[in-house]
Amino acid sequence: MSLLAVEGVSRSFGGIRAVTGFDLTLGEGELVALIGPNGAGKTTVFNLISGVYPPDAGTIRFRGESLAGLPPHRIVDGGIARTFQNIRLFRDLTVLDNVRAAHFGRTPTSIWSALLRTPGCRRDEREVVDSSRRYLAALGLDGDAETVARNLPYGRQRRLEIARALATRPSLLLLDEPAAGMNPAEVEEMMGLILRLRREFALTVLLIEHQMKMVMGAAERIVVLEFGETIAEGTPEEIRTNPKVVAAYLGGDVP
Repeated sequence: MSLLAVEGVSRSFGGIRAVTGFDLTLGEGELVALIGPNGAGKTTVFNLISGVYPPDAGTIRFRGESLAGLPPHRIVDGGIARTFQNIRLFRDLTVLDNVRAAHFGRTPTSIWSALLRTPGCRRDEREVVDSSRRYLAALGLDGDAETVARNLPYGRQRRLEIARALATRPSLLLLDEPAAGMNPAEVEEMMGLILRLRREFALTVLLIEHQMKMVMGAAERIVVLEFGETIAEGTPEEIRTNPKVVAAYLGGDVP
């Protein structure tokens, strides 16, 4: 059974069709890239999978269970986490507190235990802090724990968003342009980081990215969207030489 199965999914906004008849299957442990021109519908696909929007048609199943009608927090609890094209951090909280916030849906502490500061509540809080520091260390942010998130450099804010997503303990991680705005050296570093995290945390990864060096170097399979429809799917080498993809998106400029 596939981990994620998206079948015939469509979504319109005010009569404009953003995604049409989209199909996608992800197996356990895959790293798949979703590419296409701006406005192709890539982020809409992420929003449909993560419950931000319901599909107008089609089905989305995760581990065989339908995601229809589930709110985003329930989808996160089920094992799907995401980052965003435009970074969404708790900008006035510390780096540590950003990651701590991702734990609270999974801690057993009741509101009464928290109000009374019971021994169990204090133990749970220590475990959350310890866990948060481990995720920060995995992203190379352990030295920034007490820094206010808005004061981090851009690239480290990207890392923090990934750390916070990992703290929800996903099996499927959706990364929306994690290398956006980065220079070539930073892109290379981010690619290595994603590949390492995939191994260390046993993740399946669906990646939206315009940095073709990362796409071609990291993805095992690539799905190409144009105007909300899939125009190609295959290995990096197959996509690199696909005439439809070259005409629609790559422009022949693929390393």
